[in-house]
Amino acid sequence: MTSVTGSGLGLRRPHLAALRASIPPAVQFFEVAPENWMGVGGRLGEAFTDVASQRPLACHGLLLNIGGADPLDRQHLALLKTFLDTHRSVIFSDHLSFCADRGLLYELLPIPFTEEAVLHAAARIREVQDFLGQRIAIENPSYYLTLSDELDEIDFLRGVLEEADCNLLLDVNNVYVNSVNHSYDARAFIRGLPRHRIVYGHIAGHSDDAPDLKIDTHGQAVSDPVWDLLEFAYRTLGVFPTMLERDLDIPPLEAVISEVEKIARLQQATERTAAA
Repeated sequence: MTSVTGSGLGLRRPHLAALRASIPPAVQFFEVAPENWMGVGGRLGEAFTDVASQRPLACHGLLLNIGGADPLDRQHLALLKTFLDTHRSVIFSDHLSFCADRGLLYELLPIPFTEEAVLHAAARIREVQDFLGQRIAIENPSYYLTLSDELDEIDFLRGVLEEADCNLLLDVNNVYVNSVNHSYDARAFIRGLPRHRIVYGHIAGHSDDAPDLKIDTHGQAVSDPVWDLLEFAYRTLGVFPTMLERDLDIPPLEAVISEVEKIARLQQATERTAAA
């Protein structure tokens, strides 16, 4: 298997015991941040390995620092490769942002939308792909400050994907958040994406701080406008695997599973409509 299918869930520690007892059918794959599990042993590590081995596993990194100026951390890449191999991860992705400058910043920060930044990010993605021996995916990030308007966000993203010859992890909530915060048409952005590069997608909740300010918190239920945008993305691009992220105020497993099941129903309904 080289990819994931259907509907998935971000594997979080509060749900580990319940998932070890029984994984609901709607959860067809898991996603984890390797940095949160590297070196974890004992009963917790055993439980993680047990649960993660029961479904295809996508790994979504936090520390590549694709947009940064520091040299790539080869020691981290070596640990990452070992983790991916050990847990038979079928996909690895990271963020199109930077997170370090002579030390970790513990934030995913924006990079300028320029031709120079396209070449810089793409070169670093190619270096990672060569080291890991596999094509990776990058996620379109949420951002709250535009550092340059030389390129539109969609042109910048497409440029990096083509120059690096990498895949796309499409975060639908990020598209919605950015479209509100930066006043662009979210559906036009979706229409402009290269379908052949999408390996899977994210959907999550956000906070509504103001009519023109949304914050990508992953701490709320998915909003109706984001569900609508996901449905539009399926109709426009075809159905792609999609997983639910929940990182703050994590509710019991039953609550997040209801949203995973909604993803599955939306995928099935779109496929039925397309086949009719």
